Amino acid sequence: MRLSPGQKISMIKVQVIYAEADRHTVLDLDIVENATVQDAIKQSGILEQHAEIDLTKNKIGIYSEVVALDTKVSAGDRIEIYRPLNIDPIEARRLRAQKNKNT
Repeated sequence: MRLSPGQKISMIKVQVIYAEADRHTVLDLDIVENATVQDAIKQSGILEQHAEIDLTKNKIGIYSEVVALDTKVSAGDRIEIYRPLNIDPIEARRLRAQKNKNT
């Protein structure tokens, strides 16, 4: 980013979160205003901590709303990296109902 003489960089605070079944990672960071979701994820270092994250496959959201990687972040945003589902939710409900029926 090139700055004009006298222009200041404005920073905002965001969080990047990744939850696994047994633990979660929450990273607070300051990022340049007008940065994208992808910029924030890369700057956070979470990709180095969790090699299983693939930004071409994992869905990303801000406060539970799925967004694209090129979405601009705002101050206070919680950027969430979602894990792939282990089982289809409909199948999981069917299995629970079957288990409850048998008990």
